[in-house]
Amino acid sequence: MSNARTARFSRRGILAAGGALGLGAVLAACGDGDAKNGGSDSSAAAEESGPWSFKDDRGTTVKLDKVPANIVAFTGAAAALHDYGVQVKGVFGPTKTKDGKADVQAGDMDISKVTILGNVWDQFNVEKYATLAPELLVSTTFDDAGTLWYVPEASKDKIAKLAPSVAVSVYDRQLTASLERMWELAESLGGDMKAAKVTDAKKRFEEASERLRKAAKANPDIKVMAGSASPELFYVSGTNLSVDLEYYKALGVNFVEPTEKAKEPTGGWFESLSWENVDKHRADLIIMDDRTSATQPADITEATWKKLPAVKAGQVIGRSAEPILSYDKCVPQIEALAEAIEKAKKVS
Repeated sequence: MSNARTARFSRRGILAAGGALGLGAVLAACGDGDAKNGGSDSSAAAEESGPWSFKDDRGTTVKLDKVPANIVAFTGAAAALHDYGVQVKGVFGPTKTKDGKADVQAGDMDISKVTILGNVWDQFNVEKYATLAPELLVSTTFDDAGTLWYVPEASKDKIAKLAPSVAVSVYDRQLTASLERMWELAESLGGDMKAAKVTDAKKRFEEASERLRKAAKANPDIKVMAGSASPELFYVSGTNLSVDLEYYKALGVNFVEPTEKAKEPTGGWFESLSWENVDKHRADLIIMDDRTSATQPADITEATWKKLPAVKAGQVIGRSAEPILSYDKCVPQIEALAEAIEKAKKVS
């Protein structure tokens, strides 16, 4: 979404995009901007002297005198860096749930050891950000303008003055492309890319992808629908912009494609349906947005949902609509989809 387009969106329009951009921030797990004590510098390799530069997916090249150690990142990006051994000092975006536990987008991070600058949409404590002496801000971008995800429009200029930023695009490309870019960023920041757990995860990703390709080929008639739920609406995601769905489609998965887009200018991310019309599309398997901001399948009470053939057959699984961009975190998603397709019965 370009800046101009984003300005025209309602909050739900922005965050429901694709079931991908999430019902997320508006309905997100609540939390305040209170900082957590602690937080370590990046990896030991980041302490090495010497110049550092990185060209991000906006085409912007950041140049510093040394590898940045004081890194602040969008929660999902921080979780990916963590998997490669790069630690951040602060995060912004869905990090903790109402009961204080780590949000699904926090991955394996110990959220008690990072400063949480904001936990919901439009929340970013600039003053606390400044106290971290940030050297680099990392986020993803969901549009061709390079808009930094979860960096508030109102305070983006103040934030930009405190440290340079790097963006990894998750817009209109396949998952593998975004994974490769996060890998390159982590490596430049001193991540241990030769660690056994890292190389093993990449191998498992390749194996899982091949399994999904074979499953899709063996079951071409199984129709998969990607959905996201809110109390008022059900969102059907299109595959042309979401990195995970584009990748799965390239592997042969047969997806339901929205026939009508939402009234808001969402740019083709999704179709919104009232719960009365949730049966508009025929599907044998439904993959549902697993973020805490979205209503989960077990909590959906609408009778029309319960009558869907896939729901009655128990053919509903979770989906990370904002994948953590590490191979380790993507493997379970691909394996689960492959297994579901292998076992799915034709019910539509």
